Amino acid sequence: MNDFVHTAGTEKYYCDGLARAQAIGNRGPARFSTDGKLYPDILDAYWQYGFYVFEGVVAPAEIEELRRGVDDMVARAPVTPDAKVDAQGRPAFGLDFTRPTYSMSKPLQDPWGATNAYGGRHQVKMTQPTADADAPDYVVLLIHGMCQAMPAGLRVYGHPTMLAIAESINGEDFVPYNDSIIVKQPGLGASVAWHQDGVTHWDASDWDAGSHGVNFQFQLYPTTPGNCLWVVPGTHKLGRLDIKRLVAENSGDDRLPDAIPLICEAGDLTIVNRQMLHGSFANSSPDARVSVTAGFHRRRAVLGQKAALGVADQDAYYDEQRIFERSAVIALAIDARQQYYPDESRFRYAPFAELMDEFRYSKETFDEVIRDYNAKDLAI
Repeated sequence: MNDFVHTAGTEKYYCDGLARAQAIGNRGPARFSTDGKLYPDILDAYWQYGFYVFEGVVAPAEIEELRRGVDDMVARAPVTPDAKVDAQGRPAFGLDFTRPTYSMSKPLQDPWGATNAYGGRHQVKMTQPTADADAPDYVVLLIHGMCQAMPAGLRVYGHPTMLAIAESINGEDFVPYNDSIIVKQPGLGASVAWHQDGVTHWDASDWDAGSHGVNFQFQLYPTTPGNCLWVVPGTHKLGRLDIKRLVAENSGDDRLPDAIPLICEAGDLTIVNRQMLHGSFANSSPDARVSVTAGFHRRRAVLGQKAALGVADQDAYYDEQRIFERSAVIALAIDARQQYYPDESRFRYAPFAELMDEFRYSKETFDEVIRDYNAKDLAI
């Protein structure tokens, strides 16, 4: 589909999507009962539709710290995927880490659609608008390893509201998946083709709507239909979908008819079931989107599984020790946050509740627990 045809119907598509989103709702403040779990009506709404928007979770001052950290990370990115220097000629950030710090794309392009990347889950290529002639050759799409790259990133990883929601959905022994920061620069940001996350459990006898976990995104700027994540409500309950067929039945148009945009204010926290069909269009809008992302699983879904989705050691299995070492990042993030925000109630992470004295944040524990932690991600 050419740029002109796609653009011609986009405004109506945005309006229709907003109307569908408004009809569903699924947004409001995070509310917890006396046992620390999400109110049942919120959980019911999440399981019914596969998403929820929690409003006003992160205070403006913390948002500003996160913005500054991300701006610095973007400025220190290599000029091309293989470069060793940033745009100012300085050594690019993260060259000494085990896993790459940045995923990059050509402006407004779709780097993963219709490729074998991430297990081939991005089955179709999104519309790729033409960037301005003065656009850079490459732009940052993802920043990986935020807990070692940004102090504010580690602290927000220990946010008590996020962790309480993760516990409410996945149980008190929940475990991490990974984390990243999605960057969609105005007029430059790449698309992320329609996909469902997860590759391991689709055919399992005990598969259900929560088998592949849940993703969280702290929004650092207000989102719009032109730059936000779009989701197709309820698809987390349908099993693995034939996305090629869905697009073909829509006359080849990647603007899927039942999708809705997740519109947020800065400081909102979205949760999206990883099995739900979701994606985002190239950001040809004048508005930036930055989403600080973290995923969490049920422990039983991870234990004994073989590494997947580009984890560094693809032949590894997730045994008790691997899960413990990666989960320790949560414990250290909780303490780092407590040291920085001493008046805030800290989250009690059950697997480490009796071990917190051993996981106090310091330079020594940073080197032991945090450095290269994302080489131990728990992707399924």
